[in-house]
Amino acid sequence: MGSIITLSIVQSALELGFIYSLVALALFISFTILNIADLSTDGCFTLGCAVCATLTIAGHPVLGLFAAMGAGAVSGFVTAFLQTKMGIESILAGIIVNTGLYTINIAAMGFASNLNLFGCDSIFTWGKEHIGGTWYTLLIVAIIVIVIGFLVSLFLNTRLGLSIRATGDNPDMVRASSINTKLMITIGLCLSNSLTGLSGGLLAQYQKSCDINLGTGMVTIALASLIIGETLIGKGSIWCRILGVVLGSCLYRFIVAIALRFDVPPEALKLVSAIIVAIAIGLPYLKRQFHLYQTKRAARVKNQKYIDEILVQESKGKEGQR
Repeated sequence: MGSIITLSIVQSALELGFIYSLVALALFISFTILNIADLSTDGCFTLGCAVCATLTIAGHPVLGLFAAMGAGAVSGFVTAFLQTKMGIESILAGIIVNTGLYTINIAAMGFASNLNLFGCDSIFTWGKEHIGGTWYTLLIVAIIVIVIGFLVSLFLNTRLGLSIRATGDNPDMVRASSINTKLMITIGLCLSNSLTGLSGGLLAQYQKSCDINLGTGMVTIALASLIIGETLIGKGSIWCRILGVVLGSCLYRFIVAIALRFDVPPEALKLVSAIIVAIAIGLPYLKRQFHLYQTKRAARVKNQKYIDEILVQESKGKEGQR
């Protein structure tokens, strides 16, 4: 086990886990809070990556991160507009936006399929110069995720945040309370997609490159992280659930890192992700079924003992009569 899990693997898994946790947090807002299946996540992640990479190459790495968030918010607004103003189902709206984003992403990259950021300044090169050591990258992404998680937790407990949460729980009741559910959906999707864009921007600066197909399967990765986090932490306060999302993302990266150590081909990682999602989603159901099986088995054993006792008593009664 020591040769499988090394310090460098732990460090890399934590770094990627924190970066991808922003996408899982975005899915937490759209899927768990708003009850909307936003399938534009793949394209939105690449959009944030492309926008941030372009501005980083131009010499504006910090501005690139904020621009990535802004681009993601615009993507979320378009998705919400298709749902609320044009009556398109959320799944179809996400597919439409995701399809259209391919052209926008490649245009943001200067109509190139990939961008190279080697030699460009980024927040990580700044961290290397001012923080030093070998853990500066993890420190930077951890601080960003902690700050974002804290702000999202505060926001979801404000009056506006509670309205967004209520919209996902019972839109009819919220509508009867004179709250604009369409506006709540728009704000929620803009917020969630801005986090997806920020995650893409951080990944671009982290791996010093951007590829047009980088966001493929991002929904699966985020869903796996979200389900793993909910399985570990359960449903408690907003802050605990956000913490579970981050832990789930890090644990998912650990699983992927261990799979790579067992020489799993990189092209099979999508299959590994699908298996992880299936296990994570089905695990609570399997636990309930196993508990139900144990309860039924205990009841059968108890009934059988009761029947045996009756049979023994009847047998003793017959022997006494003889």
